[in-house]
Amino acid sequence: MHVCGFSHVAVSWLEFQTHHSGRITAWKPSRWRNANGIRAEVKFVKPDEAKKLVTEEGYAVVDVRDRTQFERARIKSCYHVPLFIENKDNDIGTIVLRTVHNNFSGLFFGLPFTKPNPEFTESVKNQFSAGSKLLLVCQEGLRSAAAANKLEKAGFENIACITSGLQSVPPGTFDSEGKTELQDAGKAGLVTVQGKISAVLGTVLICKSYTYAGQTPST
Repeated sequence: MHVCGFSHVAVSWLEFQTHHSGRITAWKPSRWRNANGIRAEVKFVKPDEAKKLVTEEGYAVVDVRDRTQFERARIKSCYHVPLFIENKDNDIGTIVLRTVHNNFSGLFFGLPFTKPNPEFTESVKNQFSAGSKLLLVCQEGLRSAAAANKLEKAGFENIACITSGLQSVPPGTFDSEGKTELQDAGKAGLVTVQGKISAVLGTVLICKSYTYAGQTPST
C-alpha cells in the first residue's frame, strides 16, 4: 500500500507505528496474505473519485477519526468506528503521559489523549460483511490507511481511502454536518486562536499601511 499513491489501486504492504495522541508516526514494510491466500488491495482516490464511489458504486463511508474531530464535522450518514479512543486509564505512566500531552499537543492542537481502539476490527465486522465496499476516512489520510491495513488482514477486500484525508476535500463535495467544514475539523486549540489573532493583526497592519500612505482601503 503506497501511502503517497494517487488515484490507483495499490497493494497493502505496511505496518504502522502510532503515537499516543493517535497520530501515525512511522510505517515499515510487512508482507502478508489474507485468509484466502490472495494479496488484498486498497484504492487510494481523490475527493471527487471518492464521491463517485459512494454515489455510484455503493461504498459505505466509515469515519475512523476520534470523537472530537468527528463531532466537529462529518459526512452525513457515515458510520463512526474510531481507530483510536480517549485514554482514561489511571496508572501512573498513563497519568504522566496524559498530563504532558494535555500541556502541549492537547493545548495547542486540541488533540485528545488516545490509545488504539482494541475493538476496532470487531466493531467493523459486526456492521459489515467482508465483501462490503468501504470508504475509510480520517483527517490527514494516515489513520484511514492504518485502518485499511487492519481490515485487509481481517479479510475485507473492497476498501478505499481518500489520499490526504478529509483535509483535502473541497467544501460541497459531500453532504456534511457539524459546526465546521470537513477540511477544518482537525483545527482546534491555540493554533486556531493564533490563526484568528494573526488574521486580525494582518488586517490592522494593512489598514495602518493605507493610512500612512494617505489612502483608504477598499472593502
